[in-house]
Amino acid sequence: MERTFVIIKPSAVNRQLIGEVISRFEKKGLKLAAMKMAQLSDAILHDHYNHLVDKPFFPRLKAAMQATPVILCCWEGVDCVNVVRAMCGVTNGRTADAGTIRGDLSMSMQENIVHSSDSLESAAVELKRFFIDTDYFSYERAVDKAIYANDEV
Repeated sequence: MERTFVIIKPSAVNRQLIGEVISRFEKKGLKLAAMKMAQLSDAILHDHYNHLVDKPFFPRLKAAMQATPVILCCWEGVDCVNVVRAMCGVTNGRTADAGTIRGDLSMSMQENIVHSSDSLESAAVELKRFFIDTDYFSYERAVDKAIYANDEV
């Protein structure tokens, strides 16, 4: 099973959408492997968004990501990275398709509810940045056999 990383951002925390976001991933059939709440430090934001540090909007992005604690999640599933990215929708909530998290819940490019890893490689790096081995849980769910055909897992 693939793993991917999701941040439920302060825009979702402030709007009391944490449960809504988690519920969408659960209803899809993804499995929550790790989750915690954290206040993101300057250092971790510089590391996480190192490709954006020199952009003029970075101070605004950093302030937005520190407005409240965030919810850090690891989701598991077949083709999980692509599934989660499709569920999130494009970055700009105003242009994201209806039915996606951002399309249904966001009106902003920045205050866009979630961050998700864009590849297996970035998921591995991001998960390592925010979680340690003992944060992960492996368990069977009663519904697992109804989510995938036996030749898909």
